[in-house]
This record gives sequence, C-alpha cells and structure tokens, in this order.
Amino acid sequence: MTVRTAPTAPSTQEHLNPENPVVELRDVTVRLEGRTVLHNLSFSVRPGDFVGVIGPNGAGKSTLLKVLLGLIKPASGTVELFGRPAGRGNPRIGYVPQHQTFYQSMPLRARDMVALGIDGTRYGLVTPSRSKSERVMRALHEVRAESYADAPISRLSGGEQQRLMLAQALVGEPDLLLLDEPLANLDLRSRSEVVDLVCEVSQRRNIAVLFVAHDVNPLLGALDQVLYIANGRAVIGSVDEVVQSDVLTRLFGFPVHVIRTDDYVLVTSAEQGGDCHA
Repeated sequence: MTVRTAPTAPSTQEHLNPENPVVELRDVTVRLEGRTVLHNLSFSVRPGDFVGVIGPNGAGKSTLLKVLLGLIKPASGTVELFGRPAGRGNPRIGYVPQHQTFYQSMPLRARDMVALGIDGTRYGLVTPSRSKSERVMRALHEVRAESYADAPISRLSGGEQQRLMLAQALVGEPDLLLLDEPLANLDLRSRSEVVDLVCEVSQRRNIAVLFVAHDVNPLLGALDQVLYIANGRAVIGSVDEVVQSDVLTRLFGFPVHVIRTDDYVLVTSAEQGGDCHA
C-alpha cells in the first residue's frame, strides 16, 4: 500500500468547501540536524475528517504538527492549509500541545486559561468584555467543564485539565484541530471521555482533526483515517486498510504481525522482542 496523494485543488476561498482539502501535503521531506525525519509525505485531510496520527516515539508525529503550524519548514515539497501555504499564527488552527505542567502555586482559574485562546498572543493589558466571556463559557460548555470554571487549574485532575486545553483550542472557533498526545498520562476513563469530546466537536462543527497518539485503540470508534508513521515514511487509509501485517511490515522494514479482535488491535514484532499496542 502507498500513501494516497490528494488531487491538486487551487482553493483560495475563506469558507470551507467539503470538496477542498483543509490540509494537503505533496512530497514533503523534513530534515532536522542532518537527519531525515519525514520522507516524501503526501496526504490530504478534508473538512470533518478525524485522522489518528499513530507511530512510535521519534517517528515524526510532533514534527508533522509543527510543519502544519508553520514552525518547521520542509526541505522539499509543499504544505497547504485551506488552499494556502502553511505559516505561523494561523487563526483557523486550534492546537493542543503535549506535556503541559500546572504548578500548585499557579493562581490561574479554568476560565482564565481558556481565555488565553483569545488573547494569549497579545501584549499589554487585556480588556475583558462580555463577548469574550460568552465565548469562553461556550467553549467550557462544549467540553462539559462549566462546573469548575472558577477552580484553580492546578487543583484539577489530568482529565479536567485536558478538557480545558481542548476548550482553549476551540474558543478561537478553528477549522482544523491539532492534538499532540492529549491522552498521555490519563487514566482509561479520562482517555475515553477526551476522545468522545473531540469526536462530538468534530462532527458538530465539521472540524478536521489530527489526533496524535501512540496507540490506535482508544481512537477506534472515532477514526475516519489512520496516518501511520514509521522510519520517516507513512501510510494513510482506514484502520482496516492500514493496520495490517503486510502494510506495517513494509512500513517498519521488518516483520510485523497484527492481531485483531472486534474492539482491539495488537501489533507484535519478533525483531523488537516483544508486543506493543498498535
């Protein structure tokens, strides 16, 4: 199986057209410190698509998000978002970074953190307004976090904090949502709740989602496509198309075996000397 390459679409309109890609990469290669991290990557994502970006540590998943955010320029190839070249500070992107730490001494309330999604990049005194407050409360309602809107974020659980990070990304009303390992360090229940929330928001708002994770299993009920990255290369398609022994063997470059049940996927490799989740 090869990576699907999207047809070229000269879209420059501001309003979303379901026929036009939100994200389109063509033959993108990324090199960092002399090492090729991503090689000849081509794929597209359309409005409302929920895409799981899966792969081992160091595969280039976070690098891909930084390319889409305009933080890293590829060595070759083209990256377009909404029909235009990728660049920094695109207001149509909502981004949830990984590894957020909230210290006990932080006085920030939940609603204040969400409001940073509106004013967080501005210098000087931020003037409160009724419209901003209403936007913040709508975002809190959307992730079902109104009940702790005034709680200090440092006192909230990991799952509650992750809801707030999602609300912060949504308060700007984006058309594309990039989530970098949002399930890390969460318990099973919180993982399920976060995936359900993202899926609901994606469907309700018709937002395209790229959801980075090590394990495809928590995402199985939500995914439209899987973008599986390993050795700097990638394949994209449905779970049934991509998470197969022959496909992943070609991708990893050594024998990989996929064991599947109705609701679980296990990827095993004798070369790695053990089992791992897909």
